[in-house]
Amino acid sequence: MKLGARILKTGIAIILALFLSQLLQLPAPVFAGIAAIFAIQPTIYRSYLSVLEQIQANLIGAAVAIIFVLVFGNHVFIVGLAAIIVIIINLKLNSGNTIILSLVTVIAIMESQGDNFLQFALIRFSTIMLGILSAFIMNLVFIPPKYETKLYHKIAKVAEDVFKWIRISTRHASEHTLLKNDVNRLKEQIIKIEQLYIMFKEEREYFKKATYAKSRKLVVYRHMIATVKKALDVLKRLNRFENEFHRMPDIFQTQIQQQLDFLVFQHEQILLKFIGKIKLNTTIEDSEFLSNKELMEIFFAQLKNLDDEYEYCLYHMMPFVSAIIEYAEHIEHLDKLVNSFHNFHKEQNEVTVQELPEEH
Repeated sequence: MKLGARILKTGIAIILALFLSQLLQLPAPVFAGIAAIFAIQPTIYRSYLSVLEQIQANLIGAAVAIIFVLVFGNHVFIVGLAAIIVIIINLKLNSGNTIILSLVTVIAIMESQGDNFLQFALIRFSTIMLGILSAFIMNLVFIPPKYETKLYHKIAKVAEDVFKWIRISTRHASEHTLLKNDVNRLKEQIIKIEQLYIMFKEEREYFKKATYAKSRKLVVYRHMIATVKKALDVLKRLNRFENEFHRMPDIFQTQIQQQLDFLVFQHEQILLKFIGKIKLNTTIEDSEFLSNKELMEIFFAQLKNLDDEYEYCLYHMMPFVSAIIEYAEHIEHLDKLVNSFHNFHKEQNEVTVQELPEEH
């Protein structure tokens, strides 16, 4: 089990909240610790949005609690009614994520037993605010992970696994169950990649030039993810129609194998080109590569080569060939994007790409 940055941040934020509460001699420092838990976020931008939402939630909870205590008292039924009102207000403000903190504030304030209620309420409100600010400090102090680095290497790793299975499957060397399980795993990995992409997108730049460069990179990464998805789609269809593919004529199987080998190789080269591992504008010559039109002509030509008994296989091959064509189109577009990224605004784009480290 890995001890991640968020785990460390949460623990240290709680320590800081409790320490400051004791230093300021605030009663019930536990509420500061609880508030700190809710305010921890993975990025500085999310932390900024979160602290605004948490402050709003604290204000809502405190205001409702004070009004209800002053008007109705703090009977248990009144506490429950106040909690319902707080939930409704948060939902109306589209602040569903902060409902729990609002409720914590309500309970913390409405448990007052003494005469100096307003002073008690202010202290409890301040205690929870201290927890929120402690978490915000931790989010600022802890340098967030390099989401671009993680994003690229995650894409490259998933792509590598997909390439491996495509090469194995077209040579009839894959085990159906193992491949099916790995396809499901790869689908989950792509979901994680998309989450990393969102994290990277949310990272804010402080200068206009950096913002424009970031926007260009986002376009490349978005299409990089889309292209890996198309490669996985080819693999899924290959796995699904494995028996039908193996019943097709040998010449057709060989041509599909060569076509996929070329596309996979080209995809690998583009990923390496993006991080500067190979030269820009590198052209890959392959006399066996088929254009989309040639691939469709070969596909329809199989009608003459199939016995009536296996004619159904050709119909099942239609979505498979279609997936290969879409994959080829995505690779072509990705290659143009990567070349354009490096050829234009070179000074702005080059540095970040070079800083991408090797994954060990």
